[in-house]
Amino acid sequence: MTTQSDIKKLAEQMASSMNSFDDIKDFQKQLMQSFIDTALEAEMEDHLGYPKHEKADKPNKRNGHTRKTVRSDSGALEISTPRDRDGDFEPALVRKHQTRISGLDDKIIMFYAKGQTTTEIVETIKDIYDVDISSSLVSRVTDNLLDDITAWQNRPLSSIYPIVYLDCIVVKIRQDSRDHQQGYLSSARCCS
Repeated sequence: MTTQSDIKKLAEQMASSMNSFDDIKDFQKQLMQSFIDTALEAEMEDHLGYPKHEKADKPNKRNGHTRKTVRSDSGALEISTPRDRDGDFEPALVRKHQTRISGLDDKIIMFYAKGQTTTEIVETIKDIYDVDISSSLVSRVTDNLLDDITAWQNRPLSSIYPIVYLDCIVVKIRQDSRDHQQGYLSSARCCS
């Protein structure tokens, strides 16, 4: 098990070789890529039921790797997904045909909700995360929201919505050469 002191020693070793924020970003990208590759290998091990390089009498065995590029908050990652002979391995972390790590979709939706155009979202993602995406990708991600938006707009409304009106007066009072503010609730009404 990794302890806090082990992490600190590793950070000190890494700090000696890093001279800029770009070096830190590159390290983060390499770390993310290594983590994903290791996690995919663990998923394959779980799928087959035995660890890598162990002899097993099972017909389904490892069958190399498929390399692909996925886009993430860290930039483009070149990952290596293991394959099995039966072809029924379905990785959970990065699924087959997946080209983006999920955090990117959340960012696209956030920028869309703030009113940015498709082109502005593409430029913002490129500026902030150094990831190239297409306008059509942004459109596909935001189009997936349209069904949810339409369902929310057409939801059944309650017949009664209570509304409370509050009216207040703030009075400045000078006492003992000091200014004070005093608030008074002058009225409250409720209607539906």
